Amino acid sequence: MPRAGSAWRPGATLATLRRRAEILATIRAFFAARGVLEVDTPQLSPVTATDPLLASVPALPWADDTRWFLQTSPEFAMKRLLAAGSGPIYQIAHAFRRAEHGRLHNPEFSMLEWYRPGFDAEALAAEVAELVTAVIGAREVRRDAWGSLFRAGVGLDPFTAGDADLRAAAARSAGDTVRGWARDELLDLLFSEHVEPQLGQGCLQFVDAFPAARASLARTLNDADGHRVADRFELFIDGCEIANGYHELLDAAELRTRMEADNAARRARGEDAIPVDERLLAAMAHGLPPCAGVALGVDRLVMIALGARDIDDVLAFSAPRA
Repeated sequence: MPRAGSAWRPGATLATLRRRAEILATIRAFFAARGVLEVDTPQLSPVTATDPLLASVPALPWADDTRWFLQTSPEFAMKRLLAAGSGPIYQIAHAFRRAEHGRLHNPEFSMLEWYRPGFDAEALAAEVAELVTAVIGAREVRRDAWGSLFRAGVGLDPFTAGDADLRAAAARSAGDTVRGWARDELLDLLFSEHVEPQLGQGCLQFVDAFPAARASLARTLNDADGHRVADRFELFIDGCEIANGYHELLDAAELRTRMEADNAARRARGEDAIPVDERLLAAMAHGLPPCAGVALGVDRLVMIALGARDIDDVLAFSAPRA
């Protein structure tokens, strides 16, 4: 927290804010040169992501106290534009996630999200690398499967290891708190603790073929070993996750099933269910074009470009200063 006498001051220097503005201009020029349309969608909506790993910020914009939400990303609204025939689109939006604050997190942050009709995950990852290179300069590009990285970093096969073995490995770093955790939570913890800090050191490292349970709104497919995996990728630079991209799911019925499963998981954890976004499902039923989409953390990209260690150093006013 800033000292009381200096809390009025911005966390970022004015030189940093000028550099941040230059980076945003570079991003907009990148998409303008490729004919990708900039759009602006609501940050306040009656629905939000059902993903149980995301905590939305509730809001009460109406006199009758009907609960709405600040958006965790502009994804749902942008997909409605795609279904309406927008073609390739991007947005630099403020996004909100509850209870996220630390060196790399702020409850309110800037997200760059874009969608490319006709692209698959591989084509989109190549464009992500081009954009990031335009901002931070050239680095080696690597691509690795999540399962291979897990086996090398944890010493267990994530697809075949028993729950007891995973829980024992997780307990060595997190103690008894993991006793009641589900398998997917154990896998996430072990990957974040033993693999992620080493990713992207001196390079742009794309990780793909995540477990199908982590598909979210991505398609799924079988890998070379017959394991069901998500057709998505994450980009890591210097141990930091920068981007998360999908070859997008097009099946509205499958998405409804996933959202209902998300809400079942929320209820099992004692949390409120989230209303299903019927307008998104209607748009998908109308016809979402085959496409790939990605969300990229702008604040983290600025941190890497400037060599900053804390997100507060690249924001005018982070949450403790707001």
